[in-house]
Amino acid sequence: MQQGTHLATVTSEMYERRWDRFQVRRPARIMAVRPGLSGVTMRSATILDISRGGAGLELDTGIGLGSHYYLEALGIASRIGCAEAYRNGNRVGVKFLMPISEVLLQRIIRTDFVMSAADKDNAGKTVAPGMGRMAR
Repeated sequence: MQQGTHLATVTSEMYERRWDRFQVRRPARIMAVRPGLSGVTMRSATILDISRGGAGLELDTGIGLGSHYYLEALGIASRIGCAEAYRNGNRVGVKFLMPISEVLLQRIIRTDFVMSAADKDNAGKTVAPGMGRMAR
């Protein structure tokens, strides 16, 4: 008798391929649909590293979060379907349900680079009390 089904012999790019991983520190949001379609659970997250096939995330809290959800990098209007590969404290590794496009990956990396450069440019600068971002 055979072990498994005919699907066990089908190769998939998602599981066979090793993707190039890029270190980023990008704010993101996790969105999960509650059981019975009773609503949506949202969590803040940080993308620590990303590839076309998955990502490493740091969550504020993973309590009550299922194992399948959407990942949205803030500032980029694209939701990525994810399946959790592992969870260790507030660190989570996910595999994407489908590989993301090279263009989307480059946008996430490039936006992180620009944001990091802007943070370095503003490091040490202070604003006079009461002035805020928009002077009156």
